[in-house]
Amino acid sequence: MNLPAEDLDAPRIPLHVHARGLALGVIATVAFLYALQWSRNFLVPVLLGILLTYTLSPLVCLLERWRLPRLIGATLVIAAILGGSVLVVDKVQGEFQSIVDELPTAGHKLSRLLSDRLHGGGPSAIQRIQDVAAELQQATAGAQEKRAARRATPPPTTSESFPVMNWIWAGSMGVMGFLSQATMVIFLVFFLLLSGDTFKRKLVKLTGPSLTKKRITVHILEDINVSIQKYMLMLLVTNVALALLMWVALRWIGLENAGAWAIVAGLLHLMPYFGPLLIMVATGVVAFLQFESLQMSLLVMGVSLAVATLIGTVVATWMTGRFARMNAAAVFVSLLFWGWLWGVWGLLLGVPLTVIVKVVAERVEGMEVVAELLGE
Repeated sequence: MNLPAEDLDAPRIPLHVHARGLALGVIATVAFLYALQWSRNFLVPVLLGILLTYTLSPLVCLLERWRLPRLIGATLVIAAILGGSVLVVDKVQGEFQSIVDELPTAGHKLSRLLSDRLHGGGPSAIQRIQDVAAELQQATAGAQEKRAARRATPPPTTSESFPVMNWIWAGSMGVMGFLSQATMVIFLVFFLLLSGDTFKRKLVKLTGPSLTKKRITVHILEDINVSIQKYMLMLLVTNVALALLMWVALRWIGLENAGAWAIVAGLLHLMPYFGPLLIMVATGVVAFLQFESLQMSLLVMGVSLAVATLIGTVVATWMTGRFARMNAAAVFVSLLFWGWLWGVWGLLLGVPLTVIVKVVAERVEGMEVVAELLGE
């Protein structure tokens, strides 16, 4: 049979698929993902401790250059951070307490306001559906009464209090778990700061006697060090600036507990893309409950979105582009992946982990594809 000329001239790429190697690769990938998910409670505090150590290491080195022993320098840095956190929490404790006290009545108030809005302009679709449901209920009332008469009335029990106690117990266990992990992170940061560059020298030594491998390892560790320090500095600058701008804007609008909501906005902004959306919705709901006005709610949401756009899109993107040179789409996909794997902690750690993967991929032979996908 004669083939067309264009089919004969078309270039063909030979595809050689090693079935056994492909199957082993898929199994190894699934096992690796399961191991990451299973060891989340161990890996998350360790990674947080390592990132905080990269951030605080320049301060300890500065104190060491001022002739302070490393033990005293690390102790002073940790004590200063803990003391500052306690002071900030003490300043806004009343505002957070006010928010917690208003939570029980906030749901009822929001339901009432929404109901008034939906039914204020005549019969709405929801009201018509409720009317139809009422007619159906009246039509079946007789049959329901007959069936209820045949059944014995169940004795009253006090089991309704058990779910409340379960919620209280679950909440207390969650707080205890958070405090225990925070304590682990603090001790880990202290010991890593105390060790200095000990682990760096050990990693270089483990690469073998080859000077080329040692040089590549040193370059990788230096690039990771610089990239993580710049990224954490960018987070510090942008989140503090966002919290201050949110505090000024919310105080100007007249929103209650503006300081507490500004701190929450700064913390949620640690999660790229998703954090600003959460704080926009939260402040909009709070404004609607306080002012009972849809216009004021939209104003607060617009201000929150404007501040997050200014800090996140302009400042953070500019600073990230200067040191990371990463593809925004690839970073977003990596955030989705780490968020799916580790939840909120994955959203917080996704960008630093992606930065580390990119730095390693640029230096290690065979990972050029990964570096190209993550790069600009």
